[in-house]
Amino acid sequence: MSPLEIFAAAVGAWSVWLSVRQNVLSWPTAIVNVVLYTIVFYEAKLYADMGLQVVYAVLSVYGWYQWLYGGEGHTTLHVSRTTRSVAIRLALPFMDSALTSASLVAQWMMTRKLLENWAVWIAVDVLYVGMFIYKGLYVTAVLYAVFLGLAVKGWIDWRKSIRAESVLATA
Repeated sequence: MSPLEIFAAAVGAWSVWLSVRQNVLSWPTAIVNVVLYTIVFYEAKLYADMGLQVVYAVLSVYGWYQWLYGGEGHTTLHVSRTTRSVAIRLALPFMDSALTSASLVAQWMMTRKLLENWAVWIAVDVLYVGMFIYKGLYVTAVLYAVFLGLAVKGWIDWRKSIRAESVLATA
């Protein structure tokens, strides 16, 4: 814990507090926060998080402008609701990255022959099928439905294997 990290955290909390209050000063304080955290993350060798701060800085400049001029007739922006189509588009990158991460975890678990890898694959494959159908990748969706069936079979077969090995070990 460094004085820089403490200051960066304080500025970050202040910035989010200002956002909650819909105060446009949340954006310049956010820019200060991400600059400070760029340094904190650099020193900690967290390079992906450091790069993310650059994206946050750009989005903070954009947000600052939008809050001031993004409303009707270039007036201040008012709070509104997310439309269903926007929510779906926003969820896809999250789903894509979450599924990629979970797939890497499941693959590593498989390298160690951990039974639960199949549970992770089952969850991942269910979501992949839906995502691929939504994106119009129907052949790939069918492939992942096949993977889903195989993952269920893997779960069942590997559980039988554990039970059989347990019986042999106690005999």
